[in-house]
Amino acid sequence: MERFEGSFTQQEPIPEAGIAAALAVLRHGRLHRYNTAGDEVAEAALLEEEFAAFTGARYCLAVASGGYAMGCALRALGVGQGVPVLTNAFTLAPVPGAIAAVGGQPVFVEVTEDLILDFADLEAKARATGSRVLLLSHMRGHVCDMDALMALCARLGVAVIEDCAHTMGAEWRGVPSGRHGLIGCYSTQTYKHMNSGEGGFCITDDAEMAARMILLSGSYMLYARHRAAPPPEVFEAIRLEVPNVSGRMDNLRAAILRPQIAMLADRRARWAALYRGMEAGLAGVPGLRLIPRPEEEAYMGSSFQFLLPDWEEPRIVAFLAGCVARGVELKWFGAGDPVAFTSRYVHWRYAGEQSCPQTDRVLRGLVDMRLPLTFSEADVAQIARIVRAEALRIGQAETVEAVAAPQVQ
Repeated sequence: MERFEGSFTQQEPIPEAGIAAALAVLRHGRLHRYNTAGDEVAEAALLEEEFAAFTGARYCLAVASGGYAMGCALRALGVGQGVPVLTNAFTLAPVPGAIAAVGGQPVFVEVTEDLILDFADLEAKARATGSRVLLLSHMRGHVCDMDALMALCARLGVAVIEDCAHTMGAEWRGVPSGRHGLIGCYSTQTYKHMNSGEGGFCITDDAEMAARMILLSGSYMLYARHRAAPPPEVFEAIRLEVPNVSGRMDNLRAAILRPQIAMLADRRARWAALYRGMEAGLAGVPGLRLIPRPEEEAYMGSSFQFLLPDWEEPRIVAFLAGCVARGVELKWFGAGDPVAFTSRYVHWRYAGEQSCPQTDRVLRGLVDMRLPLTFSEADVAQIARIVRAEALRIGQAETVEAVAAPQVQ
């Protein structure tokens, strides 16, 4: 049996331009974003200006992490103790964690078999809880019908913050991910689409929201040094009432990131080739359901998901074990206990007991894998062959067991 020998966690190296820029920062030692010499413009300020231009946003703030970006956006919007915030039942821990960190109450919304928000459940829970905020997670890069969602949220009086940790560079009907809602939040953690180890962005067209987030991030009274920011008079009205919750990005990480913005379009195309290769390799496997991608969605295919909707737990466990024995690392969102990055809403006890039976059914059979750009198309073809073979092997074993089992008269 063939075995895959590659790594599912090995990223591409930082581009040489990023390495050179980082070394320049290290040599002059001015890592703090407000520590500049003469008329120097900080790397962090330049990064914000360039990322704003990339997304088409008026304002941009670079911060320490994607989780901080979400918390900063929630605070700027006034979410505080006990305020209900709607969010996907299928997401990762930093999303409800950001809500809890500002004192809010996560309200989990069902997801469909296509891994996107269930609009009917969203409306029902918005009305039941009175929530006026949706922290929308584009989980694993799956984007819902954003035009329909924004129309629904406008009717409900719900403000939308987009968690774009998995959709930096993605689009819905030509509009960049993060540009539909009031605020878009991004991550530059190592496994995301730009890599600085940790880091993130907030973007918005709303001047007051931008000013609040910049003050929250720890600008002190140095907000005039931000270039992708509203004018000073917007800050004057609020500068003494907004707390400092420091979460700035430093110049070292900004220097690493700046050259990567121009690489996002090429990365999207390369990920799309890997994703399509995996789709082709797994098409037609009995009992395995692929997730459809709408034509309106230009997605970042940095991970791949499929469903085993009718498989019982022992069968899924045997399948996962067979794959890992052959070098293919898969994550399963149906496991009873959280493992590494993989957990479910029932594991986040601080959110209180909630029930999302439709999401439970989906996650019970949801399998996930990374597709780093260090993979070649040949690697993806081999991985798909192994996954297909193990799925068929487990299915055949079950068939043999069923035939061999004594019949009860």
